[in-house]
Amino acid sequence: MPRAVRVWLLGRRPPTARVPGKNPGLRTATSGGSPPGSTSPRALNIFDRDLKRKQKNWAARQPEAVKFEYLKDEVGGRIADRVYDIARDFPLALNVGCGRGYIAQHLNKETVGKFFQTDIAEHALKNTLETEIPTVNVLADEEFLPFRENTFDLVVSSLSLHWVNDLPRALEQIHYVLKPDGVFIGAMFGGDTLYELRCSLQLAETEREGGFSPHVSPFTAVNDLGHLLGRAGFNTLTVDTDEIQVNYPGMFELMEDLQGMGESNCAWNRKALLHRDTMLAAAAVYGEMYRNEDGSVPATYQIYYMIGWKYHDSQARPAQRGSATMSFGELGKINNLMSQGKKSK
Repeated sequence: MPRAVRVWLLGRRPPTARVPGKNPGLRTATSGGSPPGSTSPRALNIFDRDLKRKQKNWAARQPEAVKFEYLKDEVGGRIADRVYDIARDFPLALNVGCGRGYIAQHLNKETVGKFFQTDIAEHALKNTLETEIPTVNVLADEEFLPFRENTFDLVVSSLSLHWVNDLPRALEQIHYVLKPDGVFIGAMFGGDTLYELRCSLQLAETEREGGFSPHVSPFTAVNDLGHLLGRAGFNTLTVDTDEIQVNYPGMFELMEDLQGMGESNCAWNRKALLHRDTMLAAAAVYGEMYRNEDGSVPATYQIYYMIGWKYHDSQARPAQRGSATMSFGELGKINNLMSQGKKSK
């Protein structure tokens, strides 16, 4: 049986040429020009960020790291598709939480002039994928971007922001470094991600140990995402969801791939160890509840895509309230007149 059966049903642009990227070296930064009062007073400390850095560094050092990058590569390509949909060039762009650079490899230098890539994992930055765009790699936290206000024409982020403790602050930082009329395009895991794995572990642990602990990290709800973007200062918002289903030989192969992606759980309240019989029971439950006809088991990844713009006077704005010159009732009369005219012809 193949290592993982992947199902992608979409039309994609032909890949751009890939040549060695121009990388002047890894730069380190711990803090930057953050907007006044940007720290959220009620920010929660859900994730162990130091553990997440170690997980991502471990994954980037693996000799066959590319074997586990199929999901991040696919979502990075979909982010690039959304960049191409905007009819303009971006002289200076930023990738927040870039990993090994899964977005830059799908873009070309005619669209993006120069790419800054930031991540908390230094080994990921040292082993970035090839791209034809000149890149600068910066070691920095998503919540503390070391750039000045109004710096970038484009900011992108793919499958990274779901691990930050203070998502409102991270979005405010992104808005801060964007130029007026700049655009942010991002993707993050949604609440239904890995629901099959979550359910199987909970049922098995409850049956074997009399209760369960969270083994899949919490995710942001799609209803909250638009509110968070608006609160950060973005306008002309677009939020949509998508699902990618990947088939695996079994639950243990899925968990191995999650570790290889650097996506293991790092929540502070995680349970450090699961008993062997509980894991075996969870694998049996997974297969019994979700097994495909060919014997593989599916894993669902829900992806939230978001687009937000920084305000500029040139952008279209809604008319003032009460400025309409025609009511909806009159619009209905116009439709009737048009339909009568077509019948008379």
